[in-house]
Amino acid sequence: MSVLKTGDLKVPTQLFEPWVKRIHDGSAISTLSGSVPMKFGKGEAFSFDIGEAEYVGEGSQKGPSKFSKTSQTYEPFKFHKTVRWTEEVQWADEDHQMGVVQEILNLIQPALSRALDFGVIHGINPASGQTVAAMTQKLVSTANKVEFGSDDRVGDVVDEATGLLLDGGGVPDGIAVDPAFAAAISRTRLVDANGNKAQKMYPEFSFRSSESQFDGLSAATARTVGAGGVIDPATGLLSVVGDFSAVRWGIQKSIGLEVIKYGDPDGQGDLKRNNEVAFRAEVVYGWGIAELDRNFAKIVKAADTPEG
Repeated sequence: MSVLKTGDLKVPTQLFEPWVKRIHDGSAISTLSGSVPMKFGKGEAFSFDIGEAEYVGEGSQKGPSKFSKTSQTYEPFKFHKTVRWTEEVQWADEDHQMGVVQEILNLIQPALSRALDFGVIHGINPASGQTVAAMTQKLVSTANKVEFGSDDRVGDVVDEATGLLLDGGGVPDGIAVDPAFAAAISRTRLVDANGNKAQKMYPEFSFRSSESQFDGLSAATARTVGAGGVIDPATGLLSVVGDFSAVRWGIQKSIGLEVIKYGDPDGQGDLKRNNEVAFRAEVVYGWGIAELDRNFAKIVKAADTPEG
């Protein structure tokens, strides 16, 4: 049976699994924070702190062990991407149909990957740039803020951000970077004895979304951090520093690819009248952030910093 003639197109395993593994492509959150298994719906996770062990001297009595409990909630959020094609795509030669499926997935996958960042970092609908009221857990809400001005050094600013977290009991392990801040990192050079700029100060840092290193922190660069071109007016967010293990996220619902032949699934007109078909993929993410102000600090553009 032709895979493109079914009403609900199940993505073959050999395509589905690499698709899921590529969620990190374009997503700083998934690069810095590994996913955890989740069931569909709202959920709650608990962590316990039992303090330190007690020394007991010979013949002495044991004292009580104190503990504290912290709860973390997460909620499901659905994102979709719908792509229209001319009806002739269904008539493709049998030998090319697997290629058609792959091409559709290649169009859809990056947008759904970026959606994770737009939700976790900003709490917005990526299609409109508008805040989603239900997305109450987002990194931009942290009270810890450091400004980066035109005369500031990137290392000093990041040190200030990590210092805020360390003072509050947090231990940062990563940094999500907007390309504008990544450029400032890349331009930072060591200075030789004559005052001339020499090699890069942070050669291990990369512009790629895949993990690199910045001054001992795991780093990921993505346009989703600043959300340039998505949120208007611009957020001014340049970076988020923190303990990214405090972000718990997962895919709650399996991703499928559906071929839609009838109706108007995306508000662009009747499919049959326009001789088109629509392909839709959906993903349900769940996420929660533990102790936001303890674990995360944001670096924002100062008012005196020029654009670009």
